[in-house]
Amino acid sequence: MTVFRIAPAVTDAFPGTLIAVVTATGLRGHEPWPATTAALQELERQLADGTWQPADESDPRIEAWHTAYRSFGTNPRRIRPSVDALGRRLAKKGALPRINPAVDSYNAVSVRHGLPAGAFDLDHVTGDVEIRHADGSETFTPLGEPDTVENPRPGEIIYTDTTDVLTRHWNHRDAHRTRVTQDSTRVAFALETLHATRDGELLRTAAGELRELLAPHSERTTVHYLGPDAGV
Repeated sequence: MTVFRIAPAVTDAFPGTLIAVVTATGLRGHEPWPATTAALQELERQLADGTWQPADESDPRIEAWHTAYRSFGTNPRRIRPSVDALGRRLAKKGALPRINPAVDSYNAVSVRHGLPAGAFDLDHVTGDVEIRHADGSETFTPLGEPDTVENPRPGEIIYTDTTDVLTRHWNHRDAHRTRVTQDSTRVAFALETLHATRDGELLRTAAGELRELLAPHSERTTVHYLGPDAGV
């Protein structure tokens, strides 16, 4: 069983951090997921009607991530938090991308609640996963670029397993090796906030919604929380 851990240095620097890890096993990615399809279409309809807009960088939920990125040397307007980039794409194009049902599910939940999200195929994760500051020696191969190798900057926050980096800039981009496809059957999804006091209930609601989308197409789903307020 893969264990997710957050380094004390990260929670010391960002004491309001709360991360929900939703795990699904026995996923069936090749069957129709009507609830996910409906969730995507509803967001797009609300955007078109003018009754809802995705959170932008003026929203406190996104602004917090911009501040965090700057603190470890990343320009958030050049390398954006995932939810910021996804919301901007939706606002510009009027539609969310369709990747595969599992990815589409967390994208819908992420943009709806203004919370960064990512996912990892656990059959391609080695050992446990740690969220920590990079020392600069780690390697990262970006999603969709299997021949590219990057090195995170020292101090940048990363997700990493015992092989290499799974996500750079905390939640900007996931790795190619652990990407989620229609064939993935064991997947861990991460939803994040930097303000547990303000947005902890929002995070828990989002995790519950994601589980509801996953459950009809999984043998089992679980959720656990990381961070100083994980037990609250």
